[in-house]
This record gives sequence, structure tokens and C-alpha cells, in this order.
Amino acid sequence: MNTLPRRTFMMSGLAATSLAACGNGVGSAGPATIDARADATLSQLYAEFPATREVEAKSVGMLVMPLVTEAGLGLGGGYGRGALRINGATVDYYALTKLSTGLQIGAQQYAHVLYFMTDQALENFRRSPGFAAGAGIEYAIPDGGGDVSAETTTSLAPIIAVVFGQAGLRIGATLEGVKYTRIIP
Repeated sequence: MNTLPRRTFMMSGLAATSLAACGNGVGSAGPATIDARADATLSQLYAEFPATREVEAKSVGMLVMPLVTEAGLGLGGGYGRGALRINGATVDYYALTKLSTGLQIGAQQYAHVLYFMTDQALENFRRSPGFAAGAGIEYAIPDGGGDVSAETTTSLAPIIAVVFGQAGLRIGATLEGVKYTRIIP
């Protein structure tokens, strides 16, 4: 019978606990990386579609997802990380996951910003253990050099999504089937 000495057992347990603590994101460069990408994404959005500043001014908060990557061949999925900002300050970080089935092939990347136009919409998003995007979102997808403003979308929509910067071999980006979950990066 092969037994471990008590000291070896305790040291291996301590090492495993230390490694697990290192993987929780606290003290990592993850938040700074996400914030820098969110800043760059907003700069690109405002440069390409200046009227989105008006939408931001009317919103109570926004979720900036700098890079979402999707791929599919029959079964598809997507992932991205972003920052929730209120009054210009990051208050939380979120991961986006998406699963889909059906006729699909290809891959794409895009950025999007969710503008929360009411306090209730923002509160529902923040309190949800996993917010699923769906019917409550109004899309303002700028295409062909068009612009987006709070007047061209319905100002009564609780959440306005601006999807832009699409690249890849899949056409169209929607947030149907997307789930947002709060994370510690």
C-alpha cells in the first residue's frame, strides 16, 4: 500500500489552492485589456457613426463588446468579453456566449454596443444571472455608410443595439440566442 506522507499531502493541497486562486482573475491584466479594447471600440464607433454620441447621451448605461467571434458549420457558437459602463465608468465586466444550430457555415467577427435607454432595462440586465438577448432589443445596424441616432430608432425601445465592424464570411450579425454573464476577468 502506497501512502503519501502528511507533509507531501498538505503541500500538494496548498499548491492546488494557490493555482486555483491565481485563475480567478483578481490582480490580472484582464480588466485593463477589456477597458482598452472598449475605449478603442467606442473611438471607432464615434468616428464612423458620430450620431451614436446622441444615443449614448440619452442612455443610462451601455455594454461595450469590442470583439465577438462567431463560427459555425451546422452547429455554431460565439464568444466575447466586454465592459458595462455607467456615466463613462466601467462598473462590471461581461462575457457573451452564443450557441446556434441550423443552416450555417462560416465565421465572422464584429463589435456591438448595447445602449440601455431606461433605468428598468439596465436594472433588469444587471440583476439577471444570465441575461438573454431577444425580443426587447431594437437593432440600429448602420450599413452602407448610414448613420444612427436616437431619432432614427424608436426612442421608446428599452435597449438599442448597434452592431458594426463586421468582418468574415458570414453575413449578418444578430444578438438572438446571445447570453451575457457577469465575469471577473
